[in-house]
Amino acid sequence: MNCHTIGGGPLTGPDLKEVAKRKDREWLVRFMMNPKAVIDSGDAYAQKLLEVYRAPMPTLAGMTQERAGYLLDLIAAESKLEKSQFKGLQISNKPFGPADRDLGRAIFLGRERLKQGGTACISCHSMYDTAALGGGRLGPDLTNIYERLKGRKALSAWLMAPGTETMQPIFKNHPMTADEIHALAAYFEASAGESPAEPAASRVAFLLMGLILATAIVFAFDAIWKRRFHSVRQPLVDSTPVRGHP
Repeated sequence: MNCHTIGGGPLTGPDLKEVAKRKDREWLVRFMMNPKAVIDSGDAYAQKLLEVYRAPMPTLAGMTQERAGYLLDLIAAESKLEKSQFKGLQISNKPFGPADRDLGRAIFLGRERLKQGGTACISCHSMYDTAALGGGRLGPDLTNIYERLKGRKALSAWLMAPGTETMQPIFKNHPMTADEIHALAAYFEASAGESPAEPAASRVAFLLMGLILATAIVFAFDAIWKRRFHSVRQPLVDSTPVRGHP
């Protein structure tokens, strides 16, 4: 549901209404069981989906031929209805404001904690306006995610239930609230057109900070080393008579 609808239009993936009219059942089952293999095989239709939607479908754990068949039967039945129960999630259409964008940035940076205890975005991702050392490198830079996912609806649906292998376990039991998703969408929308953070600049900043810290440590140890016998030597100096003086 975070990637597809049945009759509600595309999200991060295509609308599945009457999908059996676009490809035969054998192809659909094969793709559902191992989408990467079908894409890597050079299949023209799979390549076209990747080109249009830009996000490859993840391989779903536990997907079998039998389960794929059940899903296709469900999609076929729902496609016949005037309004499928899977038409799509209700996304807020409230206009974005400056306060929404500020809150979204605070959530991304972890300054505003997620109410359900989810992990801050910066743990795995970076943005164009993150600090010198940037954010995490486990996931991609999200500066242009609003454009890549083609707007508010798909982005919000993705944030409601992230489907990647890394994000799914993190947010499965700690989903974001509607207000948090709204704020993050506002922040990502405002970043449209900006240039992503430069990883090389972050590495240079990290190197310079490391050199400065190492130099400071060397000088500190040097000062401590010079004074290591001060408590012993000073009494000796004070008690030694100077020539010509009693």
